[in-house]
Amino acid sequence: MDGYTTLHEMLASALKQAGEESGMLLGQELAIALSDSLTTSKTSYFGGLEDACFVIGVESREAYTGQFYLVFSLRDAIVMSSILLGIPPARIQEKKRLSIIESDDIDAFAEIANMINGAFNTVFQGSLPNKVHLKLLSPKKFIPEVDELSESEPLPEGDYLMFRSKLEMPDQELNYLDVLIPVGLGNQFDPPGEEPPEPPAEEEAPAPDEAGDAAAQPQPEAEEGAAPPPREEAGSAEAGIDSVVVLEDDNEERRQMVTVAALTGYQVVEGTLNADIKELFTGRNVRLVLVGSQDASDHELAVCIKVNAIRQNSPPPIIMSAQRWTRTAVLKALKYGAREIIIKPCSEEELIAKVRRFCKPPVQ
Repeated sequence: MDGYTTLHEMLASALKQAGEESGMLLGQELAIALSDSLTTSKTSYFGGLEDACFVIGVESREAYTGQFYLVFSLRDAIVMSSILLGIPPARIQEKKRLSIIESDDIDAFAEIANMINGAFNTVFQGSLPNKVHLKLLSPKKFIPEVDELSESEPLPEGDYLMFRSKLEMPDQELNYLDVLIPVGLGNQFDPPGEEPPEPPAEEEAPAPDEAGDAAAQPQPEAEEGAAPPPREEAGSAEAGIDSVVVLEDDNEERRQMVTVAALTGYQVVEGTLNADIKELFTGRNVRLVLVGSQDASDHELAVCIKVNAIRQNSPPPIIMSAQRWTRTAVLKALKYGAREIIIKPCSEEELIAKVRRFCKPPVQ
């Protein structure tokens, strides 16, 4: 497909980042690599479709308005959502073979789609500053020869730019993710004859001992569907008991964190890094999350992603601690929602001071 060089580059970068971040959420390596692009029509695309799929609309707002679409194989959605839910491999393969999709699968897949949309927002807003904001819409299931195409379903009539990418995950046979962008919207993102925009300046990563100050600086308001940046106020997407959640694998260190968290006067709930975060959040207005780790590895940082995925509209602040930090890990932690970075071992006084910043009841 001729032209659309800038759009192609943005999508390649967004899809790659989406794979990395979704893989952290899943605890698996996931690669999404753009492989092909062409011009098609709705009739042509769905006329050649053999397997059931999910169609997820993405609404583009601000200067560039319209909708484009992410199309996943239903079987791929089943595999990824089942992995996120912790379903045993044999059962995953059975569900995939029989195309069994349950309500929990749809909820889990929506979290994965939100991570992908967050990566898209990050890349598109970096390349087209102050011109675009992407909002994820609800997924629609389409089964060929069962569901009929209409003028507007599962997407409107018209010509589309189709960008196909391959999904790859160890020990799994996955298919493709297709991005369908109406030609008119594609021309807004990448107008014919215009020079590509200058890439955004790359900021130097803060050193670990500077990270607390960096996290405390005023941040822009979190975008819907994106990996949420820090907020000025800690909120909650669910009414319930005001609580602090403590997540740490080491029993002694978790006990110290729980003791400090209890000084807030809020209910304290605790668990390991592999705990069911959704269950811990249920029925609670989580005001703060304390996460303790060893190396701030991708697996450990994925806890921040899960917290933000559960409370997309109003994620609680996160204090992230680890014994060993790299500059890359610091940047990732801040990006995934950490408001404070702590290097272990830390004193109780230091931890109290960090907690006091985010909990309104004063720590005694």
